[in-house]
Amino acid sequence: MRMIVAGNWKMHKDRDEASVLLKALVEAGAGRRSGVEVIAAPAYPFLDLAVSAVKGSGIHIAAQNCHAAAQGAYTGEVSVLMLKSLGVTHCIVGHSERRQYFGETDAQVAEKIKALLFHGLTPIYCCGEKLDERERGHHFTIVEAQIKDALDGLSEEELGRCIIAYEPVWAIGTGRTASSEQAQEMHAFIREYIAGRGTPEVPILYGGSCKPDNAASLFACPDVNGGLIGGASLDAAQFAELVRIAHEAKHDC
Repeated sequence: MRMIVAGNWKMHKDRDEASVLLKALVEAGAGRRSGVEVIAAPAYPFLDLAVSAVKGSGIHIAAQNCHAAAQGAYTGEVSVLMLKSLGVTHCIVGHSERRQYFGETDAQVAEKIKALLFHGLTPIYCCGEKLDERERGHHFTIVEAQIKDALDGLSEEELGRCIIAYEPVWAIGTGRTASSEQAQEMHAFIREYIAGRGTPEVPILYGGSCKPDNAASLFACPDVNGGLIGGASLDAAQFAELVRIAHEAKHDC
């Protein structure tokens, strides 16, 4: 299965900074590593700029969110069709920050996933437990419920066009990272659930303070197919190094 390294820029970089970072990623050849799919997700205002900047480089551009409706009176929202018209190919949905700060539910995320698939974009669906949920031993139950609510309404073919990102919420922006054993355990659990739906080949990314100094052990796990990268995606050298590590992990399998 292919490796994927996706960078979620969140609410960082102005236009000039975004342009510099994109140019650096292209010059570093980040999108040219065989067996590795590279995705960058800048903020909404710079998606058009990003699509143009990476044209022909092998790098894909993702949005960080979308609205499920094709159009309508939804002030401040952006539809899948708008994203598609720019040349965006992927979209992150269900990120823990969307759940925490904007109250998004898995039912709402499920509608976004359906809209993305209908219009030919690839959803990157995020799931993961909070620290207290893990400490109480509920992490498997929480993640299974999230996946069931968001993905069970899809056909086998639709599910096969998705990417899942496991993001332990307690490891996002905290400097803490799940051990390779913890990551593999959860990824294997997710894969087993997905296999029960008849679609075992769905890529599952790790997202939780993944950096060059811990990526090799994480990417070496048999059920980890790359990473959804936060802070390290804002530095071209670090991100390119993560792509290199993913490439080596792919060829060591």
